[in-house]
Amino acid sequence: MLVKRLIALSVIITLSGVIIFNILEDNKSNQNDPEDGMMYIQPEGMDVDTTDIEVGDVPPNFQLKTLDGQTKQLQDFKGKKVFVNFWATWCPPCRKEMPHMQEIQDKYENVEIVAVNALHSESSVDQVREFVEERDLTFPILLDESGEVTLRYQAMSMPVTYFVNSEGVIQLPKKIGPMTYEEMEEKIKQLD
Repeated sequence: MLVKRLIALSVIITLSGVIIFNILEDNKSNQNDPEDGMMYIQPEGMDVDTTDIEVGDVPPNFQLKTLDGQTKQLQDFKGKKVFVNFWATWCPPCRKEMPHMQEIQDKYENVEIVAVNALHSESSVDQVREFVEERDLTFPILLDESGEVTLRYQAMSMPVTYFVNSEGVIQLPKKIGPMTYEEMEEKIKQLD
Protein backbone atom coordinates (compact mmCIF):
# COMPACT_ATOMS: atom_id res chain seq x y z
CA MET A 1 0.00 0.00 0.00
CA LEU A 2 2.84 2.37 0.89
CA VAL A 3 4.57 1.56 -2.40
CA LYS A 4 1.42 2.46 -4.39
CA ARG A 5 1.14 5.78 -2.55
CA LEU A 6 4.81 6.57 -3.21
CA ILE A 7 4.39 5.77 -6.91
CA ALA A 8 1.25 7.93 -7.11
CA LEU A 9 3.02 10.77 -5.30
CA SER A 10 6.01 10.46 -7.67
CA VAL A 11 3.70 10.62 -10.71
CA ILE A 12 1.91 13.70 -9.32
CA ILE A 13 5.21 15.46 -8.56
CA THR A 14 6.59 14.62 -12.01
CA LEU A 15 3.45 15.85 -13.80
CA SER A 16 3.42 19.00 -11.70
CA GLY A 17 7.05 19.64 -12.63
CA VAL A 18 6.31 19.16 -16.34
CA ILE A 19 3.34 21.55 -16.16
CA ILE A 20 5.34 24.20 -14.29
CA PHE A 21 8.25 23.84 -16.74
CA ASN A 22 5.91 24.27 -19.75
CA ILE A 23 4.26 27.32 -18.22
CA LEU A 24 7.63 28.96 -17.52
CA GLU A 25 8.91 28.19 -21.03
CA ASP A 26 5.69 29.58 -22.58
CA ASN A 27 6.03 32.80 -20.56
CA LYS A 28 9.69 33.06 -21.50
CA SER A 29 8.95 32.70 -25.22
CA ASN A 30 6.15 35.29 -24.98
CA GLN A 31 8.58 37.77 -23.43
CA ASN A 32 10.86 37.37 -26.42
CA ASP A 33 8.00 37.87 -28.88
CA PRO A 34 8.92 40.88 -31.05
CA GLU A 35 5.34 42.07 -31.02
CA ASP A 36 5.12 41.95 -27.21
CA GLY A 37 2.03 39.80 -27.36
CA MET A 38 0.06 42.38 -29.34
CA MET A 39 -2.10 41.16 -32.16
CA TYR A 40 -2.44 43.13 -35.35
CA ILE A 41 -5.50 42.49 -37.44
CA GLN A 42 -5.03 43.50 -41.03
CA PRO A 43 -7.98 44.31 -43.24
CA GLU A 44 -8.56 41.75 -45.97
CA GLY A 45 -6.35 42.31 -48.99
CA MET A 46 -3.99 44.62 -47.09
CA ASP A 47 -0.47 43.41 -46.48
CA VAL A 48 1.21 45.78 -44.03
CA ASP A 49 4.62 45.37 -42.43
CA THR A 50 4.07 45.75 -38.66
CA THR A 51 7.63 45.25 -37.47
CA ASP A 52 8.63 47.66 -34.73
CA ILE A 53 9.79 51.14 -35.64
CA GLU A 54 12.54 51.91 -33.17
CA VAL A 55 15.01 54.59 -32.18
CA GLY A 56 17.66 54.88 -34.89
CA ASP A 57 15.31 53.81 -37.70
CA VAL A 58 14.34 55.97 -40.63
CA PRO A 59 10.55 55.89 -40.28
CA PRO A 60 8.61 54.41 -43.19
CA ASN A 61 7.55 57.16 -45.55
CA PHE A 62 3.85 57.55 -46.24
CA GLN A 63 1.75 59.74 -48.49
CA LEU A 64 -1.71 60.90 -47.39
CA LYS A 65 -4.23 63.56 -48.32
CA THR A 66 -4.82 66.56 -46.06
CA LEU A 67 -8.19 68.03 -45.13
CA ASP A 68 -7.85 70.55 -47.97
CA GLY A 69 -7.10 67.85 -50.55
CA GLN A 70 -3.33 68.31 -50.85
CA THR A 71 -1.06 65.30 -50.77
CA LYS A 72 1.73 65.29 -48.18
CA GLN A 73 4.36 62.73 -47.34
CA LEU A 74 6.52 62.36 -44.26
CA GLN A 75 9.68 63.08 -46.26
CA ASP A 76 8.33 66.59 -47.00
CA PHE A 77 9.21 67.58 -43.43
CA LYS A 78 12.86 66.49 -43.44
CA GLY A 79 15.04 69.27 -42.04
CA LYS A 80 12.66 69.96 -39.15
CA LYS A 81 12.05 68.24 -35.85
CA VAL A 82 8.82 66.29 -36.41
CA PHE A 83 6.18 64.94 -34.06
CA VAL A 84 4.23 62.28 -35.99
CA ASN A 85 1.04 62.08 -33.94
CA PHE A 86 -1.68 59.47 -34.49
CA TRP A 87 -5.08 60.60 -33.20
CA ALA A 88 -8.86 60.53 -33.62
CA THR A 89 -11.68 62.92 -32.69
CA TRP A 90 -13.40 60.27 -30.54
CA CYS A 91 -10.26 59.89 -28.37
CA PRO A 92 -10.53 62.00 -25.15
CA PRO A 93 -6.74 62.08 -24.50
CA CYS A 94 -6.21 63.20 -28.12
CA ARG A 95 -8.73 65.99 -27.67
CA LYS A 96 -6.90 67.13 -24.54
CA GLU A 97 -3.50 67.02 -26.24
CA MET A 98 -4.36 68.90 -29.45
CA PRO A 99 -4.34 72.47 -28.00
CA HIS A 100 -0.82 71.81 -26.66
CA MET A 101 0.25 70.59 -30.09
CA GLN A 102 -1.03 73.86 -31.57
CA GLU A 103 0.87 75.89 -28.96
CA ILE A 104 4.06 74.02 -29.89
CA GLN A 105 3.43 74.58 -33.61
CA ASP A 106 2.92 78.30 -32.99
CA LYS A 107 6.01 78.71 -30.82
CA TYR A 108 8.68 76.66 -32.61
CA GLU A 109 9.52 77.35 -36.27
CA ASN A 110 11.84 74.34 -36.50
CA VAL A 111 9.20 71.88 -35.25
CA GLU A 112 6.44 70.37 -37.35
CA ILE A 113 3.41 68.60 -35.96
CA VAL A 114 2.21 66.00 -38.45
CA ALA A 115 -1.16 64.81 -37.17
CA VAL A 116 -2.26 61.56 -38.81
CA ASN A 117 -5.98 61.17 -38.26
CA ALA A 118 -7.31 57.60 -38.11
CA LEU A 119 -10.06 58.52 -40.58
CA HIS A 120 -10.94 54.85 -41.05
CA SER A 121 -12.22 54.89 -37.44
CA GLU A 122 -14.12 58.20 -37.68
CA SER A 123 -17.78 58.59 -38.59
CA SER A 124 -16.97 61.14 -41.32
CA VAL A 125 -14.35 63.51 -42.67
CA ASP A 126 -16.75 66.37 -41.81
CA GLN A 127 -16.44 65.44 -38.13
CA VAL A 128 -12.64 65.75 -38.41
CA ARG A 129 -12.93 69.07 -40.29
CA GLU A 130 -15.30 70.45 -37.62
CA PHE A 131 -12.93 69.37 -34.83
CA VAL A 132 -9.97 71.07 -36.53
CA GLU A 133 -11.89 74.28 -37.25
CA GLU A 134 -13.27 74.56 -33.70
CA ARG A 135 -9.75 74.38 -32.30
CA ASP A 136 -8.07 76.51 -35.00
CA LEU A 137 -5.49 73.82 -35.68
CA THR A 138 -3.01 74.99 -38.31
CA PHE A 139 -0.60 72.06 -38.50
CA PRO A 140 -1.03 69.43 -41.24
CA ILE A 141 -3.87 66.99 -40.64
CA LEU A 142 -3.24 63.92 -42.78
CA LEU A 143 -6.13 61.52 -43.33
CA ASP A 144 -5.46 57.78 -43.07
CA GLU A 145 -8.56 56.56 -44.87
CA SER A 146 -7.57 52.90 -45.12
CA GLY A 147 -5.89 52.59 -41.72
CA GLU A 148 -2.73 51.25 -43.37
CA VAL A 149 -0.40 53.95 -42.00
CA THR A 150 -1.92 53.71 -38.52
CA LEU A 151 -1.41 49.95 -38.60
CA ARG A 152 2.16 50.25 -39.93
CA TYR A 153 3.05 52.60 -37.09
CA GLN A 154 1.33 50.33 -34.56
CA ALA A 155 -0.99 53.06 -33.29
CA MET A 156 -3.42 50.59 -31.76
CA SER A 157 -4.28 52.91 -28.88
CA MET A 158 -4.28 56.67 -29.25
CA PRO A 159 -2.64 59.06 -29.16
CA VAL A 160 0.74 57.73 -30.25
CA THR A 161 3.59 60.08 -31.14
CA TYR A 162 6.88 59.35 -32.89
CA PHE A 163 9.78 61.80 -32.64
CA VAL A 164 11.82 62.34 -35.81
CA ASN A 165 14.94 64.51 -35.80
CA SER A 166 15.89 66.98 -38.54
CA GLU A 167 17.90 64.25 -40.29
CA GLY A 168 14.74 62.17 -40.70
CA VAL A 169 15.57 59.52 -38.08
CA ILE A 170 13.53 58.35 -35.07
CA GLN A 171 15.55 59.78 -32.19
CA LEU A 172 13.38 59.14 -29.12
CA PRO A 173 11.14 56.24 -28.08
CA LYS A 174 7.54 56.62 -29.19
CA LYS A 175 5.09 58.02 -26.65
CA ILE A 176 1.84 56.16 -26.14
CA GLY A 177 -0.74 58.41 -24.50
CA PRO A 178 -1.17 62.16 -24.29
CA MET A 179 1.58 64.66 -23.59
CA THR A 180 1.48 67.91 -21.69
CA TYR A 181 2.94 71.09 -23.16
CA GLU A 182 5.94 70.71 -20.85
CA GLU A 183 6.57 67.14 -22.02
CA MET A 184 6.47 68.31 -25.63
CA GLU A 185 9.01 71.05 -24.92
CA GLU A 186 11.27 68.49 -23.24
CA LYS A 187 11.07 66.24 -26.32
CA ILE A 188 11.99 69.20 -28.56
CA LYS A 189 15.10 69.88 -26.47
CA GLN A 190 16.15 66.23 -26.83
CA LEU A 191 15.77 66.18 -30.62
CA ASP A 192 18.63 67.14 -32.96
